[in-house]
Amino acid sequence: MRILVLSDIADKALWDYLDRRLLEGVELVLACGDLPAEYLSFLTCFTQAPILYVRGNHDEGYEQHPPEGCVCVEDDIYVHQGVRVLGLGGSMRYKPGPNMYSDREMNIRVLKLWWKLHRHRGFDILLAHAPALGVGDRPDLPHRGFQAFLRLMDRYHPRYLVHGHVHPQYAALNFTRVLEYGQTTVVNAYKRYFIDL
Repeated sequence: MRILVLSDIADKALWDYLDRRLLEGVELVLACGDLPAEYLSFLTCFTQAPILYVRGNHDEGYEQHPPEGCVCVEDDIYVHQGVRVLGLGGSMRYKPGPNMYSDREMNIRVLKLWWKLHRHRGFDILLAHAPALGVGDRPDLPHRGFQAFLRLMDRYHPRYLVHGHVHPQYAALNFTRVLEYGQTTVVNAYKRYFIDL
C-alpha cells in the first residue's frame, strides 16, 4: 500500500501546481496536523484514497471548519484495507489553548483507548502531530515529544509512528526524517513523504 503523509506546510507541488503524478497509486493519505483545512479538502477532489487527519497545535479553526471529505481519527482507530491507524493529535502544552496536552493528559487519552486497542488487537500506524519523547523531538517544551507514545510503541510494536510538528529548520543540521525505535519506523511527515507498506 502506498501512503502519502503530510504535515505542517501545504506542499506547493500538490496545492499550487497540482502535480497529479504525486497522487498516482496513493491508497491512503495521512495528515499529521497544522495544515489548512482547505488544502486537505482540495486534495479530496483529486484522489479516491481516504484522507485521515489529526489536529496540530495550530488547528483551532478545525472545530468550526473541519477539512471537508476527510476523516478525523482523533482518539480512534480507523481500519483501511486491513491497516489499523490510531490517531492522537496535538502537541505538548506550552500555553493555554486547544490541541495541547501535558504528558499526563496524553496518558489519560491513551488509557481511554484500551477497549479499542484490545478490540483491534493493537494498531499498525500511530498518526500523531507531535513526536515521541527523545525520538525526533527537540529539547524545548513546545517541541518535546510524548512519553505516552513510547509506551504505546513498547507495548504494541506498530510498524510506523508518523508525526509532524518538528520542522527541518528547527533541527538545522541534525534533522533526520526517518528514525527507528525498536520495531517501529518513525517518520517526520513535514510537507510530504511517501511510505510503501
